[in-house]
Amino acid sequence: MSAQKADIIAQLQKDILLLQGLRPACNSGVVDVGLGPVKNAFPGATFPTGAIHEFVSEAAEHAAASAGFISGLLGALMQNGSVCLWISTSGTIFPPALKAFGIEPDRVFFITLQREKDVLWAMEEALKCEGLAAVVGEVRELDFTASRRLQLAVEQSRATGFVLRHQPRRLHATACTSRWRITPLASQLEARMPGMGFPRWQVELLKVRNGRPGTWAMEWFAGKFRQVGEHTMVAPQQPVRKIV
Repeated sequence: MSAQKADIIAQLQKDILLLQGLRPACNSGVVDVGLGPVKNAFPGATFPTGAIHEFVSEAAEHAAASAGFISGLLGALMQNGSVCLWISTSGTIFPPALKAFGIEPDRVFFITLQREKDVLWAMEEALKCEGLAAVVGEVRELDFTASRRLQLAVEQSRATGFVLRHQPRRLHATACTSRWRITPLASQLEARMPGMGFPRWQVELLKVRNGRPGTWAMEWFAGKFRQVGEHTMVAPQQPVRKIV
């Protein structure tokens, strides 16, 4: 491929991202969330901030693993002293546990509501606030219209949204930038060390806009993510399927 054609393709890719609401951050605004090789799955090898990320879970332990993984991302996004909102109908997060991911619990505002429709409304309104680093919303169902409203909100504020969906009935197409599935892996102790090993997850990036889905084994170690094992599998786009 000639250099001229490569430049044209690169410019077209940038134009498509702009049309989809993904504006490139200036160098001073780029946040390295420490995902290691996972970041190469995203356009420009940069985790998209100012975007909506969808996490799906099928069992309680998967939901807990997703919450832990998201907390690791939040720790990086909140390094400048900003705060975030965590909105749900259950309030199952144990705030002191967030310290393991570098987050002071008093910088996370937990909001517990009665109905999921109220969670989505509160999340949309919160994502319009430029003073927030991120907003996490726990809902079961998310249709394209609701996800598009969330995406439009972050395009103005540049906050980052995380939608944690536990046991969704169906996985419809959404306007979210990415869709993840996080499942727990057995931890391993360091040689001759007592206690428990570091949290480990199987990280599946099921879809990513203009990126490359894949699967990685990751671990939370010394305040950051690191890959465990030697192999990284890049997977094709996952089909939309029904979760029973």
